[in-house]
Amino acid sequence: MSQLVSVNVGTPREAAWAGIGRTSIDKAPVVGPVEVGRLGLAGDQVSDTRHHGGVDQAVYAYAREDLDRWAADLGQEVRDGQFAENLTTRGVEVTEAEVGERWQVGSTLLEVAYVRTPCNDFKTWMGRCGFDNRAWVKRFTLDGAPGAYLRVLAPGAVQAGDEVHVVHRPGHGVTIGTMFRALHTDPALLPRLLEVDGLAEKARRKAEQYVGVRV
Repeated sequence: MSQLVSVNVGTPREAAWAGIGRTSIDKAPVVGPVEVGRLGLAGDQVSDTRHHGGVDQAVYAYAREDLDRWAADLGQEVRDGQFAENLTTRGVEVTEAEVGERWQVGSTLLEVAYVRTPCNDFKTWMGRCGFDNRAWVKRFTLDGAPGAYLRVLAPGAVQAGDEVHVVHRPGHGVTIGTMFRALHTDPALLPRLLEVDGLAEKARRKAEQYVGVRV
């Protein structure tokens, strides 16, 4: 069964090691229903609004299966929320989800929209939590399982244990994995992103720039 294992939130905390001096990367599980609005979960607040948040990055989902793979690679347990995900899922094909795919979770309708870009704050956070974070950004990038940022099409509420129902797939075949590779390791894939209706603006700008240069 595809479901939420955990719903996680965090608020800004002062952190001298963070790029802007504060971070919301430390997210903790919430018991019971959590309201979901257009810009994210109640009790969750973005620190770096230049790189995070907004309608295309309202909610971040990461697969428990991928956390388990990392745990095996790192040699220690990786808790729910460790990667700053709002929704820890199980049985959901997050990397293979098509961009524009829609998930009904609880009373909330979500749409797969964008991918995470690993940063130095993420690397430092992992190190501070006792993990081997050597070349972390490169390792995370090459692993190719970035998690998915979700738009909130219909606000509602979610909680741990809710089933995740895929209610729509666009059929273009451009997955979260495809988008991540296009943006970070294989720019030849960038034109494929333009097949996506409602493509996130950050991705559209990069894809259109690439196509313009190639013409």
